[in-house]
Amino acid sequence: MLIRVRALLAALWGGFLLCVAGVAAPVAFGVLARPEAGHYVGRLFELDAQLGLLLGLLLVMMERRVQREAEASRITTPELLLPLGALFCVVLGYYGLQPLMAQARAGQGALSFGALHGLSSAVFAVKLVLVLGLAWRTSRR
Repeated sequence: MLIRVRALLAALWGGFLLCVAGVAAPVAFGVLARPEAGHYVGRLFELDAQLGLLLGLLLVMMERRVQREAEASRITTPELLLPLGALFCVVLGYYGLQPLMAQARAGQGALSFGALHGLSSAVFAVKLVLVLGLAWRTSRR
């Protein structure tokens, strides 16, 4: 049962990330004025960070439980490393880069907003690949 719930949570997280990146953010910038779209997408990324922390921690705890019940001798598995990597991306992307982007918008900081936005997009893409990889791996069991 726990393995199925883990697969479902990973798939839902991956689907949410795909919707944010492929639908919600592009549509917002297509129909709203730039400042309003930026505010809306910023709120989406805040929700993504909160959801990512929750789901990432749940998936890590579930994998540890599965390993303990299986009495496996392996400490690290891809099913553990993938959500840990996604959690790292959440922390780096939202809690690390977003404050720097706000400073860059105000004309402060060493990097430009465009450079930080590109870096943030790359971190989001890595997180998406990690979560989709986790969803794929957990659905195969």
